[in-house]
Amino acid sequence: MGGEALAAMAVALGAGWASGLNPYAAVLMLGGAQAVGLTTLPHDLQSLGSPWVMGVAALLFTLNFFADKIPYIDTLNDALHSFVRVPAGALLAFGAADQLGAEIAVIAGLLGGTLAVGSHLAKTGTRALINTSPEPFSNIAASFAVDALVIGGIWLAITHPFTFLCLLALFVAALVWLLPKLVRLALLPFRRLARRRHGS
Repeated sequence: MGGEALAAMAVALGAGWASGLNPYAAVLMLGGAQAVGLTTLPHDLQSLGSPWVMGVAALLFTLNFFADKIPYIDTLNDALHSFVRVPAGALLAFGAADQLGAEIAVIAGLLGGTLAVGSHLAKTGTRALINTSPEPFSNIAASFAVDALVIGGIWLAITHPFTFLCLLALFVAALVWLLPKLVRLALLPFRRLARRRHGS
């Protein structure tokens, strides 16, 4: 794989992974990188640098930013975003790899959607565990850490694609090992709600 293809795949998979955590931050980072000339996005993603697109993404990021800092509201927010993060990851990955050919773009879209599922489950499960703590500060700190992770991850995918892909491989390996635990954690709030209903 040549340098340009490696860079395109890093951005594609990075966008998919980041969308599972915060698709609005991913769009803002990609659009901002395009706007300031840090990178030239493929034709299908160049509209991310539009002021209108970035404005809407910034508004949604702000709403998500505050919802993600409130215990239990963040769990509901994560549940609702199951219908946003995964398709966004697949679409962004597909668009980022489109320059490599239709077949590669489809593969990238499938991988991007899968990575979005994985990072979404990792976030949802971790936050469900943190919500068992009565104090709100760990929840807020975890939310800031996720936002920073998305920003840093997209930046690394753009500027150091090989390093990013190596770290992404480690994430996937860890996720495969942790996946059963993460699914149980993600379902924990719903099980508690079901117990309360049966107990009342």
